[in-house]
Amino acid sequence: MSARSLISVVAVAAALAGCGTVSPDMYGGRYGARPAATAFEPRDFAWSATDGRASIDGRVDYRRNGQVFNCTGSVGLTPDTPYTAARFRTLYGSTDRAAVPEAVVRARTVPDPNADYRAFVRQTQCSDNRFRFDNLPDGSWFIITPVSAGGDRIVLMQRVSTRGGRVSVTL
Repeated sequence: MSARSLISVVAVAAALAGCGTVSPDMYGGRYGARPAATAFEPRDFAWSATDGRASIDGRVDYRRNGQVFNCTGSVGLTPDTPYTAARFRTLYGSTDRAAVPEAVVRARTVPDPNADYRAFVRQTQCSDNRFRFDNLPDGSWFIITPVSAGGDRIVLMQRVSTRGGRVSVTL
């Protein structure tokens, strides 16, 4: 085999190695594989606007460098849709869980930043580092809450799935 043929084979193998598959259950089975960037589609949020039998009991127990962080605002529960997953991957660097300085999150740019999905986001207050969401339909959600230890705020994000019962989450 010539050096040129070998280089071609190696280049094709390297390109194919970078191609991965996404399991249909990677995003809770609701949407299957997702493209990296997705346009805002209100119909993707419709499932989240109904009531259900699920609930989330949450608490914040975040510590860094010996400091204990506390909730500093409300807790948001955002439906996991192709749009929000792409958005949160950009803002938080993950669609699983993250702790990112608020200033960093605010400085990042997302596609379609004016898309208004606020009508689908549920809010609750965090009291004594605890929060609760009730009457949720089955599905995947992103929990987001700012925390502070007296200095700059950190935004905690975690993906959680509800399936008709109570889910306990610690951020």
